[in-house]
Amino acid sequence: MSTLGSFIWSIADQLRGPYRPNQYGNVILPLTILRRLDCILEPDLETVRELAAMYASPGRRKLEVNKATGRPFYNTSNYSFANLLEDADGLADNLADYIDQWSPDVDVFEYFDFKKEILALQKAGLLRQVITSFKAVDLHPDVVSNADMGDAFEYIIRKFNEAANETSGDHYTPRDAIRLLVDLLFAEKDADLTEAGIVRTLYDPTAGTGGMLALAEEHLLAQNPDAKLSLYGQEYNPQSYAICKSDLLAKGHDASNIAFGNTLTDDAFKGRQFDFCMSNPPYGVDWKQYGKAITEERASAGPYGRFAPGLPSTSDGQMLFLLHLVHKMREPEDGGGRVGIVMNGSPLFNGAAESGPSNIRKYLLEEDLVEAIVALPTNMFFNTGIATYIWILDNIKHPDRQGLVQLIDGTSFWTKMRKNLGAKNRELSEEDRDNVVRLYADFTDADPDYSKVLRNDEFGYWTIVVERPLHDETGKPVVDRKGKPKADPKKRDAENVPFTYGGSSAGTAGKIDVIQAYFDTEVKPHVPDAWIDWAKVKTGYEIPFTRHFYKYLPPRPLAEIDADLEKQVAKILDLLREVEQ
Repeated sequence: MSTLGSFIWSIADQLRGPYRPNQYGNVILPLTILRRLDCILEPDLETVRELAAMYASPGRRKLEVNKATGRPFYNTSNYSFANLLEDADGLADNLADYIDQWSPDVDVFEYFDFKKEILALQKAGLLRQVITSFKAVDLHPDVVSNADMGDAFEYIIRKFNEAANETSGDHYTPRDAIRLLVDLLFAEKDADLTEAGIVRTLYDPTAGTGGMLALAEEHLLAQNPDAKLSLYGQEYNPQSYAICKSDLLAKGHDASNIAFGNTLTDDAFKGRQFDFCMSNPPYGVDWKQYGKAITEERASAGPYGRFAPGLPSTSDGQMLFLLHLVHKMREPEDGGGRVGIVMNGSPLFNGAAESGPSNIRKYLLEEDLVEAIVALPTNMFFNTGIATYIWILDNIKHPDRQGLVQLIDGTSFWTKMRKNLGAKNRELSEEDRDNVVRLYADFTDADPDYSKVLRNDEFGYWTIVVERPLHDETGKPVVDRKGKPKADPKKRDAENVPFTYGGSSAGTAGKIDVIQAYFDTEVKPHVPDAWIDWAKVKTGYEIPFTRHFYKYLPPRPLAEIDADLEKQVAKILDLLREVEQ
């Protein structure tokens, strides 16, 4: 639990009464950001005010402030937390002026509609009390590190969501899961990332509060303090966007690289590609409301558009983010790109052959983009205990990995938490993460109980339609005008034939021979009059993850089961005797 988060949450208690718990965030989150930025600016406040008076042009002013303070943002108001409380009658007006005078890149307060809250706090007689409490907290980065600040934001967002009886999964990915994702994302490139002065770009289209971006940067700088990671993100939740942007501002990043809006309908970085992309998109979220825009974009963009390979069912939009990230990978001739994305189990197998999801898997596997898929332990997330998977994609795979996909069963690598956080009662310790990363690094030499390496074509199959003749009332086969037997729709059946049936490694090229061999061996002996409707053969891809790690557990011996039954029967009889007495 974040100590700072608990302290800030205690300030929220002051709002009890005039504010409902689900409204606390409207006050606490913007004031926390304001105090953080206030503490950062405090040492240079007078310098910034002097420069603001000297330079009226915002561009020149920003340049001079950056030269003098090393920060791109500033505030030109005469007020700050240092003197706001000196004018009791003018507190609301002065606080509004302080909010208004931030440089244009600090637009975060607009997304909270905070001026409305200032008036509400004043009307409730709480404004002075709340400002006094925040003034007492020192949130300067020298006192509260960026990592601790991130923890505090995540803690208070989760608490507000719990108070409002809302889920937190849309806003926050647990840090332990992000750390494993980052470890895997950078694992293949770790050696390259130690080059002196290296510059790389990282993008998160579902940035949330910026937790993934922050931890990725932390990982890179731990290996190479001279490296520079330019961070890009887009977020559609106003509060999360504001927190993410203010966090990057506080770290000295270019805040214009964080955009507000819906990635699926309005890509803020159209035409841009990145070295690394990562995301934890919402699972099972309906995208019907964006359906028109997405299908229109797909139709107009043609084969080069981001959604060209296929569209998932409208009840689950996570594969749209998967396709979006593939589109954002830097081209192989420019150095290539790498993607890490967390999704639930449905993108592995949902949809029949040649459905949208199957076509997306087909594209990813035939283009040899899927490098590894890691199953995470269950109960890892705050709002759901379902199975989740990290997909790692790479468009310039290491030669040893080309044409192959590594499946890693990481479900048994977890540590029980001392206290549950919503549905989360398991976490990945450093040792757990090391175990998974070691399996990834060992690749074909990894323990086969936890890691399997398969060829891309081992996930492919054909769905064939098996027909049988229609008979008339006398039992004679019915034929068409060309004398061919008509099919009986009531006896129609479908079979899935793996590309690898009979040990074939020919992939799609083996279509005719493999299907015929399957039919002759598995179908024809049982229904000699059956035939294949070759016009209806469809190609599909699925990744049956759990099947590859299935272990047969023999049932208990009958004698043992009988003994247990006898014990239970004896208990029931004893209870009945007690009732009778």
